[in-house]
Amino acid sequence: MEILWVLMALVMLGFVLLPFLRRRRGMIEQVPPGHPDAADPANYGFAPTEELDVRMPGPDQDLLDVLDLVQRTQDYKAAAQLLAGTEAEGELRWQRVQAFAGAASLELQQRPGGVSETPGGQWLRVWRTEAPKDAGGAAVHAEFLVQQAWRTSTPGTDEFRIIMEEAKAACGDAALLAPGDPIPYIIELSVARGLAYPREDFEQLWLKILDRAPHHMGAHLAALHFWCEKWHGSRELAYSFAEAAAARAPRGSLLAAMPLFAVFEHLPEVNLVSGFYQSEVVSKAIHGALHAVHSARPDDPILAHVRHLLVFFLVRAERWAEAMHQLIHVDGHVGALPWTLSPDPAAEFAVYRALAVAGYEANGGSPATLPH
Repeated sequence: MEILWVLMALVMLGFVLLPFLRRRRGMIEQVPPGHPDAADPANYGFAPTEELDVRMPGPDQDLLDVLDLVQRTQDYKAAAQLLAGTEAEGELRWQRVQAFAGAASLELQQRPGGVSETPGGQWLRVWRTEAPKDAGGAAVHAEFLVQQAWRTSTPGTDEFRIIMEEAKAACGDAALLAPGDPIPYIIELSVARGLAYPREDFEQLWLKILDRAPHHMGAHLAALHFWCEKWHGSRELAYSFAEAAAARAPRGSLLAAMPLFAVFEHLPEVNLVSGFYQSEVVSKAIHGALHAVHSARPDDPILAHVRHLLVFFLVRAERWAEAMHQLIHVDGHVGALPWTLSPDPAAEFAVYRALAVAGYEANGGSPATLPH
């Protein structure tokens, strides 16, 4: 799909994009910096590729400060305090739980430990030992186990199932510590996908989340995976789920962008249809996401997630000015779909950013004409 898309773009734009891209073995290569034909993202104030933060979709300085402190001192207390002060039903708490769990999982991967070495992520183990009744620590531990299962083993294997069963039990423990908190159940959505819950059981789990946080975007995104064709549903079921969520979204909710995520999850492996990204289904999903972004609170933690996916679709649809408008809001952070699916998220983001700049300038745009 990637190769064919670039080839089609080169044919359609010819002399415009040819100086900017070369495609080899499935990789997009940019023209070297300083080349006379290269559009320079730095002219727009965009961050150098090496400075892009791959940990998060957007800024959360409190989280970054605490993560730095915890990893530097291996003391969990700052993380516990941050989660305790974060609204239980909100999107921000869910993102912070994921971030702490991901940090511990990555530490363990980098330092598995040995005879004379303490394993990475030890602060999370100490957290659970010293504060077994702390709901935040219990949620982070459950999410840590889920990430470990996906990171270190293969779905369907005994090892994967063992870790996921442990994660399921940890979700239950976390739920008992905070009965009104939706996060333990949101974490279990990934367990349900990994262990292939029967649909009846999945729907019961989903009802528990709706009772606690009916408009939680992170929960809907996690549930969408279950209904996708590549897991336990179909294209039709996934689209139906996403469209129903968008239809009942309250004003200002980013749930209106759910159909765009459903489209992304079902992109064809090979696209032979000219104008696929200008098709009615894709255009309608983009329109819904743009409307959601326009209506959302500027501080909505999910806003950056939607903007990143819009960059992907707007570039592919050759809607350069709209792509640039999204880029000025998210540049600097790349910890979101679709970039996180790449082995090098920063490089992948940088390629799409360069495409947007090239297309924008080829159609008369410049730094002076781009509103901030």
